Amino acid sequence: MQNQLIAWRRYHGITQKEMAAKIGVDLRTYINKERGVTQFKADEMFAISSILDKNISELFSPTTNFDESEKGEAGASL
Repeated sequence: MQNQLIAWRRYHGITQKEMAAKIGVDLRTYINKERGVTQFKADEMFAISSILDKNISELFSPTTNFDESEKGEAGASL
């Protein structure tokens, strides 16, 4: 769930339906993305960050969490 996005969207008084229209997706798609069921596309994240006047990192949580051992292993194989 994108808690920061939800908080900032509400702060700006924008409904899910309005945000969906602003980024060009239907309401159900937007709701699923905001809940974390599906992921936002990069262009959608940029549009939302512009609408809310926030950096992407302030609005969106990473979808994959790596612990330090996984980071080290992935970096070593590159």
